[in-house]
Amino acid sequence: MNIEQYLNQEIHKALERIFEQEIDPKQVQIQKTKADFEGDFTLVVFPLLRLAKTKPEDAAKRIGEFLVEKSVVFDRFNVVKGFLNLTLSHGFWLNALQDIVQQPDFGFAEKGSGKKIMIEYSSPNTNKPLHLGHIRNNLLGYAVARILEACGNEVVKVNLVNDRGIHICKSMLAWQRWGEGKTPSDLGVKGDKLVGDFYVRFDQEYKKQIEALKQEGKTEDEAKDQAPLILEAREMLRKWEDRDPEVMKLWEQMNSWVYEGFDETYNRLGIEFDKVYYESDTYKKGKELVLNHLEKGLLKKKEDGSVWADLTEDKLDEKILLRSDGTSVYMTQDLGTAVQRFADYDIDQHVYVVGNEQDYHFKVLSLILKKMGYEWATQLFHLSYGMVELPSGKMKSREGTVVDADDLIDTMISTAAKASADSGKLEGMSKADIEYVHKIVALGALKYFILKVDPKKNMLFNPEESIDFNGNTGPFIQYTHARIRSLMRKADIENQLPQFPLSIDLQPKEQELIQQFGHFPNVVAEAGKSMNPGIVANYLFDLVKIFNQFYHDHSVLNETDEDVRNLRLNLSWQTGQIIKNGMWLLGIDVPERM
Repeated sequence: MNIEQYLNQEIHKALERIFEQEIDPKQVQIQKTKADFEGDFTLVVFPLLRLAKTKPEDAAKRIGEFLVEKSVVFDRFNVVKGFLNLTLSHGFWLNALQDIVQQPDFGFAEKGSGKKIMIEYSSPNTNKPLHLGHIRNNLLGYAVARILEACGNEVVKVNLVNDRGIHICKSMLAWQRWGEGKTPSDLGVKGDKLVGDFYVRFDQEYKKQIEALKQEGKTEDEAKDQAPLILEAREMLRKWEDRDPEVMKLWEQMNSWVYEGFDETYNRLGIEFDKVYYESDTYKKGKELVLNHLEKGLLKKKEDGSVWADLTEDKLDEKILLRSDGTSVYMTQDLGTAVQRFADYDIDQHVYVVGNEQDYHFKVLSLILKKMGYEWATQLFHLSYGMVELPSGKMKSREGTVVDADDLIDTMISTAAKASADSGKLEGMSKADIEYVHKIVALGALKYFILKVDPKKNMLFNPEESIDFNGNTGPFIQYTHARIRSLMRKADIENQLPQFPLSIDLQPKEQELIQQFGHFPNVVAEAGKSMNPGIVANYLFDLVKIFNQFYHDHSVLNETDEDVRNLRLNLSWQTGQIIKNGMWLLGIDVPERM
């Protein structure tokens, strides 16, 4: 039980004694006291006026006097109109701290107390390496999965690899034309990078053909549709769906190169999945689904043979599900994948982590599945997030202007190394330890900088700004944790925390720290409810700011009063524990030394 829940129960019991009748718990509304007023928590009195039968101020005064007189929890109160501001006693906060430090997973809900949720993230195409946009997707999906687990849910983490389609055929055709049979090992490059280079090459050659056709008098649209390269790519896709042996062999070979590259990048990012689905498998189920409902009359076939879902009655448009040549589109495989997943797992909710440019797609997906009779269609949720841009602007895969994920990680490590060297924080450490810290700090900087932003918002990523040991950054929080761990080692209390009496008078910053601890369960719950890791990230930043001010103002190891020293060691230890658990939720490691 968190502090707000405990206070709610205490006040609820007191109100029933005051008014001598049963009271609906929903009428007890407490919240953090606003910064402009004295107090820790505020009771909203207005919902109780029917019982009090008096003015809000008088009702609040009566309740406040009773609470202070009858309970050791409340020290004093003040009334502002219909709001009762309550200041809690030092004994309450010290009791709360004793309770909190005994819970290793404080803030996390009991396992199995929630739902079974599947979350899909990453979902790369096998025609290019992972880039900065994929990084936000992966980090967001993985962090949300951990937060949902901490809220008591059973979470299944899945990846859908888009390994078929016209875009895949483009890179295959380009390698077939200009690759000269060279493999990644021949060229000494990662397989996903090699395939991505040929995707770019296709686009370059395709544009040349478009311009040539326009010079012959074709319109832009005609040129794009009739260029020889795009016609060849479409034919390759048709052959692929017909399982042409030569095309299948090429497809399997190039995809194997890409998978090796993906796995290397996932390992570097610390990202993992419980199951990987492949579009080349699920599109078949999607086609069967579409053809089945075409027979039932739910869908319609046009003169050219293409199959569509008519959603105009739902104030949407028509959505193509099969092209005129019988090949599938993204929606086809998403239909099949959804049906397959609900068959594979008895899930209560399915979360798709996909950029906001696909908002319409997932609205249509849910609607079509609902029309097909799947009751769980309403349990699909699109976690829509904004785009990531660099100071230089937007990225475009076809033009080869994306920021490669591996290159970005390397840049972050170099930046972390320079920042550490400039600060002198790692002097005296071994080379291996220094390299480890550089990696941890680099990834912490990258992950935190991306995750602290509300997923709905577009964001500008600046590598140098993300590695700052004094701002709202991962390294700032990691360094504070390392400082606390150093403090614990010097105090020699690695295995057991010292006891402190409940009669100590708390200093303001000491009480503020305990209050901040108490908010952690609500922070985790709210982050899970809104699927926004930024709530956790910014809470940790606030916690670290409070701790550093406390550490600046008050001695810990050199405190001469043993009881006070022990209290402060408990405060420091618990700060480190919440930092560690909170950063774990974000998929970020915290080093013991730094």
